[in-house]
Amino acid sequence: MTVKSINTLSLIKILAVVLAIGINCQNPTFAQSVKAQRYVCRVVESFPHDVNSYTQGLFFHNGQLYESAGQYGKSSFRKVDIKKGTALQSFSFPDKYFAEGSVVLDNNLYILTWMERVVFVYDINTLKPVKQFFNPFAEGWGLTTDGKQLIMSDGSSNLYFMDPQTFAEKGRIKVKLNGKELNQLNELEYIKGEIWANVYQEDYIVIINPKTGVVRAMADCKNLLPGSMRTTRTDVLNGIAYNPQNDQIYVTGKYWPKLFRISLTK
Repeated sequence: MTVKSINTLSLIKILAVVLAIGINCQNPTFAQSVKAQRYVCRVVESFPHDVNSYTQGLFFHNGQLYESAGQYGKSSFRKVDIKKGTALQSFSFPDKYFAEGSVVLDNNLYILTWMERVVFVYDINTLKPVKQFFNPFAEGWGLTTDGKQLIMSDGSSNLYFMDPQTFAEKGRIKVKLNGKELNQLNELEYIKGEIWANVYQEDYIVIINPKTGVVRAMADCKNLLPGSMRTTRTDVLNGIAYNPQNDQIYVTGKYWPKLFRISLTK
Protein backbone atom coordinates (compact mmCIF):
# COMPACT_ATOMS: atom_id res chain seq x y z
CA MET A 1 0.00 0.00 0.00
CA THR A 2 1.40 3.40 -0.95
CA VAL A 3 1.66 6.48 1.28
CA LYS A 4 -0.89 8.15 -1.00
CA SER A 5 -3.46 5.38 -0.47
CA ILE A 6 -2.90 5.45 3.30
CA ASN A 7 -3.50 9.21 3.35
CA THR A 8 -6.64 8.73 1.28
CA LEU A 9 -7.97 6.10 3.70
CA SER A 10 -7.21 8.38 6.66
CA LEU A 11 -9.07 11.22 5.00
CA ILE A 12 -12.07 8.98 4.38
CA LYS A 13 -12.11 7.91 8.05
CA ILE A 14 -11.94 11.51 9.22
CA LEU A 15 -14.80 12.52 6.93
CA ALA A 16 -16.86 9.57 8.19
CA VAL A 17 -16.38 10.67 11.81
CA VAL A 18 -17.28 14.28 11.00
CA LEU A 19 -20.40 13.11 9.15
CA ALA A 20 -21.43 10.89 12.04
CA ILE A 21 -21.06 13.76 14.50
CA GLY A 22 -23.12 16.00 12.24
CA ILE A 23 -25.90 13.42 11.99
CA ASN A 24 -25.92 12.88 15.75
CA CYS A 25 -26.16 16.62 16.42
CA GLN A 26 -29.35 16.67 14.38
CA ASN A 27 -30.69 13.64 16.23
CA PRO A 28 -33.14 14.77 18.96
CA THR A 29 -32.09 12.01 21.37
CA PHE A 30 -28.41 12.97 21.06
CA ALA A 31 -29.10 16.69 21.30
CA GLN A 32 -31.38 16.40 24.32
CA SER A 33 -28.71 14.49 26.23
CA VAL A 34 -26.42 17.52 26.20
CA LYS A 35 -25.96 18.81 29.75
CA ALA A 36 -26.17 22.57 30.07
CA GLN A 37 -23.06 24.44 31.16
CA ARG A 38 -23.45 26.64 34.22
CA TYR A 39 -22.41 30.27 34.53
CA VAL A 40 -22.89 33.01 37.10
CA CYS A 41 -23.94 36.56 36.19
CA ARG A 42 -21.49 39.17 37.46
CA VAL A 43 -22.32 42.88 37.67
CA VAL A 44 -19.93 45.02 35.64
CA GLU A 45 -21.87 48.27 35.85
CA SER A 46 -25.25 49.39 37.16
CA PHE A 47 -27.67 52.07 35.95
CA PRO A 48 -30.92 53.54 37.30
CA HIS A 49 -34.13 51.79 36.20
CA ASP A 50 -37.71 52.98 36.52
CA VAL A 51 -39.24 51.13 39.49
CA ASN A 52 -42.69 51.69 37.96
CA SER A 53 -41.77 49.69 34.86
CA TYR A 54 -43.16 46.16 34.74
CA THR A 55 -40.49 45.19 32.22
CA GLN A 56 -41.68 42.97 29.37
CA GLY A 57 -39.33 43.77 26.49
CA LEU A 58 -35.82 45.22 26.49
CA PHE A 59 -33.53 45.77 23.50
CA PHE A 60 -31.04 48.05 21.79
CA HIS A 61 -31.47 49.52 18.33
CA ASN A 62 -28.63 51.56 16.82
CA GLY A 63 -27.07 51.87 20.26
CA GLN A 64 -30.28 53.17 21.85
CA LEU A 65 -32.06 51.31 24.67
CA TYR A 66 -35.83 50.70 24.40
CA GLU A 67 -38.25 49.06 26.82
CA SER A 68 -41.85 47.86 26.78
CA ALA A 69 -43.74 47.64 30.08
CA GLY A 70 -46.91 45.73 30.94
CA GLN A 71 -49.97 45.72 33.22
CA TYR A 72 -53.49 46.70 32.25
CA GLY A 73 -53.92 50.45 32.43
CA LYS A 74 -50.15 50.99 32.72
CA SER A 75 -48.68 49.45 29.57
CA SER A 76 -46.19 51.63 27.71
CA PHE A 77 -43.23 51.75 25.38
CA ARG A 78 -40.28 54.05 25.95
CA LYS A 79 -36.99 55.20 24.51
CA VAL A 80 -34.69 55.15 27.54
CA ASP A 81 -31.87 57.39 28.68
CA ILE A 82 -29.67 54.59 30.02
CA LYS A 83 -27.61 56.89 32.24
CA LYS A 84 -30.68 58.31 34.01
CA GLY A 85 -33.22 55.51 33.62
CA THR A 86 -35.79 58.00 32.40
CA ALA A 87 -37.86 58.11 29.22
CA LEU A 88 -36.63 60.28 26.35
CA GLN A 89 -39.80 59.50 24.44
CA SER A 90 -42.76 57.26 25.24
CA PHE A 91 -46.34 56.33 24.52
CA SER A 92 -49.03 54.41 26.40
CA PHE A 93 -51.51 51.75 25.35
CA PRO A 94 -55.29 51.79 25.89
CA ASP A 95 -56.26 50.22 29.21
CA LYS A 96 -57.57 47.03 27.57
CA TYR A 97 -54.08 46.04 26.37
CA PHE A 98 -51.32 44.35 28.38
CA ALA A 99 -48.08 45.07 26.50
CA GLU A 100 -45.49 42.32 26.27
CA GLY A 101 -42.23 41.68 24.41
CA SER A 102 -40.89 44.03 21.74
CA VAL A 103 -38.22 44.15 19.05
CA VAL A 104 -37.17 46.07 15.92
CA LEU A 105 -36.67 44.50 12.51
CA ASP A 106 -36.13 46.59 9.34
CA ASN A 107 -37.10 49.77 11.22
CA ASN A 108 -40.43 48.24 12.21
CA LEU A 109 -41.11 48.08 15.94
CA TYR A 110 -43.18 45.02 16.89
CA ILE A 111 -44.92 44.89 20.28
CA LEU A 112 -46.87 41.87 21.51
CA THR A 113 -49.91 41.92 23.77
CA TRP A 114 -50.50 39.24 26.37
CA MET A 115 -53.98 37.77 25.72
CA GLU A 116 -55.46 40.33 23.35
CA ARG A 117 -53.84 38.59 20.34
CA VAL A 118 -52.84 41.92 18.79
CA VAL A 119 -49.34 42.65 17.51
CA PHE A 120 -48.73 46.37 17.17
CA VAL A 121 -46.29 47.62 14.54
CA TYR A 122 -44.76 51.11 14.68
CA ASP A 123 -42.11 53.07 12.81
CA ILE A 124 -39.17 52.99 15.22
CA ASN A 125 -37.91 56.37 14.01
CA THR A 126 -41.16 58.24 14.62
CA LEU A 127 -42.96 55.84 17.00
CA LYS A 128 -46.05 56.31 14.84
CA PRO A 129 -48.35 53.30 14.26
CA VAL A 130 -47.96 51.46 10.95
CA LYS A 131 -50.22 48.40 11.17
CA GLN A 132 -51.49 45.60 13.37
CA PHE A 133 -51.29 41.82 13.09
CA PHE A 134 -53.37 39.02 14.58
CA ASN A 135 -51.39 36.72 16.86
CA PRO A 136 -52.38 33.13 15.96
CA PHE A 137 -51.45 31.98 19.47
CA ALA A 138 -53.51 32.53 22.60
CA GLU A 139 -50.77 34.47 24.39
CA GLY A 140 -47.77 36.61 23.51
CA TRP A 141 -44.81 36.81 25.91
CA GLY A 142 -41.28 37.45 24.61
CA LEU A 143 -40.10 38.66 21.21
CA THR A 144 -36.75 38.90 19.44
CA THR A 145 -35.31 38.54 15.93
CA ASP A 146 -32.46 36.79 14.16
CA GLY A 147 -32.42 39.57 11.57
CA LYS A 148 -34.70 37.72 9.16
CA GLN A 149 -37.68 36.52 11.15
CA LEU A 150 -39.34 37.21 14.48
CA ILE A 151 -38.96 34.74 17.35
CA MET A 152 -41.75 34.60 19.93
CA SER A 153 -42.44 32.86 23.24
CA ASP A 154 -45.90 32.24 24.70
CA GLY A 155 -45.09 30.95 28.19
CA SER A 156 -44.79 27.35 27.04
CA SER A 157 -41.67 25.37 26.11
CA ASN A 158 -42.07 26.38 22.46
CA LEU A 159 -40.36 29.16 20.54
CA TYR A 160 -42.09 30.24 17.35
CA PHE A 161 -40.49 31.66 14.22
CA MET A 162 -42.86 34.23 12.70
CA ASP A 163 -43.01 35.94 9.32
CA PRO A 164 -42.43 39.69 9.89
CA GLN A 165 -44.65 40.53 6.91
CA THR A 166 -47.72 38.58 8.04
CA PHE A 167 -46.99 37.27 11.55
CA ALA A 168 -47.76 33.77 10.32
CA GLU A 169 -45.82 30.89 11.85
CA LYS A 170 -42.86 29.67 9.79
CA GLY A 171 -41.62 27.07 12.25
CA ARG A 172 -41.05 26.23 15.90
CA ILE A 173 -38.68 24.50 18.29
CA LYS A 174 -39.32 22.87 21.65
CA VAL A 175 -36.84 23.98 24.27
CA LYS A 176 -35.31 21.34 26.51
CA LEU A 177 -33.01 21.70 29.49
CA ASN A 178 -30.96 18.59 30.25
CA GLY A 179 -33.45 16.51 28.26
CA LYS A 180 -36.61 17.90 29.88
CA GLU A 181 -39.05 20.43 28.43
CA LEU A 182 -38.53 23.93 29.83
CA ASN A 183 -41.77 25.88 30.23
CA GLN A 184 -42.46 29.51 31.12
CA LEU A 185 -40.03 30.90 28.53
CA ASN A 186 -40.40 34.66 28.71
CA GLU A 187 -38.36 37.63 27.47
CA LEU A 188 -35.98 36.81 24.60
CA GLU A 189 -32.81 38.19 23.07
CA TYR A 190 -30.89 36.91 20.04
CA ILE A 191 -27.15 37.13 20.75
CA LYS A 192 -24.47 35.91 18.35
CA GLY A 193 -26.51 33.10 16.85
CA GLU A 194 -28.16 31.93 20.08
CA ILE A 195 -31.41 32.75 21.86
CA TRP A 196 -31.15 33.99 25.42
CA ALA A 197 -34.34 33.65 27.45
CA ASN A 198 -35.69 34.56 30.84
CA VAL A 199 -37.77 31.86 32.52
CA TYR A 200 -40.74 33.34 34.35
CA GLN A 201 -40.33 33.32 38.14
CA GLU A 202 -36.79 31.95 37.90
CA ASP A 203 -33.52 33.75 38.68
CA TYR A 204 -31.61 32.32 35.76
CA ILE A 205 -31.22 32.88 32.03
CA VAL A 206 -30.99 30.05 29.51
CA ILE A 207 -28.98 30.10 26.28
CA ILE A 208 -30.71 28.11 23.53
CA ASN A 209 -29.60 26.57 20.25
CA PRO A 210 -32.14 28.02 17.75
CA LYS A 211 -31.96 24.94 15.51
CA THR A 212 -32.38 22.18 18.09
CA GLY A 213 -34.03 23.92 21.05
CA VAL A 214 -31.36 22.50 23.35
CA VAL A 215 -30.28 24.71 26.26
CA ARG A 216 -26.52 25.03 25.91
CA ALA A 217 -26.00 26.98 29.10
CA MET A 218 -27.65 28.47 32.18
CA ALA A 219 -26.65 31.76 33.80
CA ASP A 220 -27.43 32.13 37.51
CA CYS A 221 -28.59 35.69 38.24
CA LYS A 222 -30.08 35.27 41.70
CA ASN A 223 -27.64 37.61 43.46
CA LEU A 224 -27.79 40.48 40.94
CA LEU A 225 -30.21 42.69 42.86
CA PRO A 226 -29.16 43.07 46.52
CA GLY A 227 -31.74 42.42 49.21
CA SER A 228 -31.32 46.00 50.41
CA MET A 229 -32.76 47.24 47.10
CA ARG A 230 -35.76 44.94 47.16
CA THR A 231 -39.21 45.92 48.40
CA THR A 232 -42.51 44.07 48.64
CA ARG A 233 -43.23 45.33 45.11
CA THR A 234 -39.98 44.09 43.55
CA ASP A 235 -40.84 41.38 41.04
CA VAL A 236 -38.98 38.80 38.98
CA LEU A 237 -35.89 38.95 36.78
CA ASN A 238 -37.03 39.87 33.26
CA GLY A 239 -35.34 41.77 30.46
CA ILE A 240 -32.24 40.94 28.41
CA ALA A 241 -30.69 43.43 25.98
CA TYR A 242 -27.58 43.05 23.84
CA ASN A 243 -25.85 46.12 22.44
CA PRO A 244 -23.73 45.10 19.42
CA GLN A 245 -22.07 48.51 19.38
CA ASN A 246 -20.12 47.73 22.55
CA ASP A 247 -20.66 43.95 22.64
CA GLN A 248 -22.28 44.16 26.09
CA ILE A 249 -25.29 42.49 27.72
CA TYR A 250 -27.74 44.23 30.05
CA VAL A 251 -30.46 42.76 32.28
CA THR A 252 -33.12 44.01 34.66
CA GLY A 253 -36.38 42.92 36.28
CA LYS A 254 -39.99 43.93 36.78
CA TYR A 255 -40.14 46.98 39.08
CA TRP A 256 -36.38 46.76 39.64
CA PRO A 257 -34.52 49.96 40.60
CA LYS A 258 -31.45 48.95 38.60
CA LEU A 259 -30.40 47.88 35.12
CA PHE A 260 -27.17 45.87 35.12
CA ARG A 261 -24.43 45.42 32.55
CA ILE A 262 -23.22 41.89 33.15
CA SER A 263 -20.59 39.35 32.25
CA LEU A 264 -20.72 35.57 32.70
CA THR A 265 -18.22 33.61 34.75
CA LYS A 266 -17.96 29.89 35.47
